[in-house]
Amino acid sequence: MSEPLRIGLVGTGWIGRFHAESIATRVPGATLAAVADPDLDAASSIRAPRSYADPLDLIADPEVEAVAISSPATTHTDLVVAAARAGKHVFCEKPMAVTLADADRAIEAAESAGVALQVGFNRRFDTDFAAMHDAIAAGAIGTPQLLRSLTRDPGISAEVAARVKPWTIFNETLIHDFDTLCWLNPGARVTSVYAQAAALIHPQYADAGYLDTSVVQLRFDNGAFATAEASFQAVYGYDVRGEVFGSEGVLLAGRDPEHAGRLNTELFAHAYTAQFAHFASSVRSGRQPAVTGHDARIALEIALAAAESVRTGAPVELAGAVPA
Repeated sequence: MSEPLRIGLVGTGWIGRFHAESIATRVPGATLAAVADPDLDAASSIRAPRSYADPLDLIADPEVEAVAISSPATTHTDLVVAAARAGKHVFCEKPMAVTLADADRAIEAAESAGVALQVGFNRRFDTDFAAMHDAIAAGAIGTPQLLRSLTRDPGISAEVAARVKPWTIFNETLIHDFDTLCWLNPGARVTSVYAQAAALIHPQYADAGYLDTSVVQLRFDNGAFATAEASFQAVYGYDVRGEVFGSEGVLLAGRDPEHAGRLNTELFAHAYTAQFAHFASSVRSGRQPAVTGHDARIALEIALAAAESVRTGAPVELAGAVPA
């Protein structure tokens, strides 16, 4: 058997700490080699062989073979590029970038270095969603015609809402749904995006660009229509579901709302572990991960178009196919 992949994790916020625990204790084929965070006390509180305040020191550590990035979104691209140039394989939380130029920069760095680059779209590793994807790819419901994906977070306080950056609902929440909808319509490309969004939960922050509720309509080049919706406050729990209606049937994924979990890590516990297991296996086997930087770019392009649609009040046509 090959040696476990030695992963260094950057970012010890809530999801970073969960990833660190997963890598250290639950992911077959991987081990937690180091942790980095500007708050060195937070990094040191995680049980790892080494802790760093500067993520570049972690990247330079010869004992680190791969880097998992769970720091704030605006830092992702620079860290992907630094890790790739150091010859380290990269797992990056979504979004991989906040501009298409940065997405291209991250992709180019990984490809030039010949390292794996996987992005954290964990729904692809959820049992329900994966089964639905495989059935669609096998032709079980014919040609997809109507698709739906939704994300409803269990709640957001006024204090937290005041710190949410503009367009977060697209760049960091619905970006999951955009990736899911593209994945569930294999071979098709989004050509048009129309979005509406508002601050319905905390309207007092609307003037600052805060948005907490949205519906986005997508049109694909195979004729299919899709809807993605999000809310930051579902009082009954964390709720993620998907539906694909095709020419010969319909498929559903996700839990009934009455069984919704309180946390995303509860709802997708298996998927979070499986995505890292897939990453480790891909690196060791030399295969390209199933969720690539190109997939992240496609989802980001839709997210940016959704923001533009809200600004203009009109549909946004996407310029052309994203290079494969």
